[in-house]
Amino acid sequence: MRVTTRVVLGFGLIALLAAGCGSSPSSSSTSTSGKFLGCMVTDTGGIDDKSFNQSSWEGMKAAAATDPSKIQVTYLPSTTSADYASNISTFVGRKCGIIVTVGFLMADATEAAAKANPHQKFAIVDCSYASECLSGTKETNIDQLVFNTVQDGFLGGYLAAGMSKTHIVATYGGEDFGTVTIYEDGFWDGVQYYNTQHHTNVTVLGWNEQTQKGDFIGNFTDVGAGQSLTNTYIGEGADVIFPVAGGVGLGTAKAIQTADAAGKHVLMEWVDTDGCISAAQYCQYMLTSVTKGITQAVKTAVLSAVNGTFSGGTYIGTLANGGAVLSPYHDLASQVPASLQAEIKTLEQEIEAGTISPATKSPV
Repeated sequence: MRVTTRVVLGFGLIALLAAGCGSSPSSSSTSTSGKFLGCMVTDTGGIDDKSFNQSSWEGMKAAAATDPSKIQVTYLPSTTSADYASNISTFVGRKCGIIVTVGFLMADATEAAAKANPHQKFAIVDCSYASECLSGTKETNIDQLVFNTVQDGFLGGYLAAGMSKTHIVATYGGEDFGTVTIYEDGFWDGVQYYNTQHHTNVTVLGWNEQTQKGDFIGNFTDVGAGQSLTNTYIGEGADVIFPVAGGVGLGTAKAIQTADAAGKHVLMEWVDTDGCISAAQYCQYMLTSVTKGITQAVKTAVLSAVNGTFSGGTYIGTLANGGAVLSPYHDLASQVPASLQAEIKTLEQEIEAGTISPATKSPV
């Protein structure tokens, strides 16, 4: 079977729990003579969004932890999109060793600052020239960090189809962005591939890869809306649900918890980070997490600036390099049949080898 998923490399959503980083940076984070200062501008979801802001900040802190005597990191939060340019400008004025901007919505502000300050090093999460997220002349002082999450999304869909007892699964998004729909494309195609391999007819609610139509909350913060939509899916028979919606996914977890108390067996898959870490209280309902390696990518970008090896260009996270993988099954490992686990492992190897290729477009 030729998989027809389009690739819009995942920029989108979700992250390791950042302990103790939910407030603005203290004075101890400011630049000190002789120290490298790594700076990050968040998107509007906040530093503890359980998504790409939080994962990126974990990467910043991980870089600093390699040599605390030499490296300091700090961030500025963006309350609205109007804060992007001013926050970046503030950090340019502070002569940061690298400025990391989080999310494709910061593309214009990042590119403008990079053009105006050619000696300033930048990295941007979930955005690249290849995807036309960055659209001007290619600035060599921007390190572009993107993730081919259609690959692990495919595995997540196959797993969901294999675990469904009702033959109905569901996925929905926070907003209709390419960083969201790439996950859903992979998930949808993974279900279809399972159907082909096992001669089943598992249905996907909430998204159709062929029509590019589906359900979106309209933001990444409305937990109540996520809970309500999940209740609708459960009412329609879905027993594995995959929210691609940042913190909204906590609403799905709450709905599943309520359904479980009522005797209904429903599972979910988390997105971007390992949900058993970032939302550990719901781990018992999480079949797996479809993750992206933002933390490691950001850490590497910062250290390249520290070590003098920064060269700009594009990093693409994949199954092969650990930038787009399924998390462990954690609490549910004993419930996933050994045969299905073996199939997932084989599929992973086939995707890495190119035998199955969810990627049919240039990386974004």
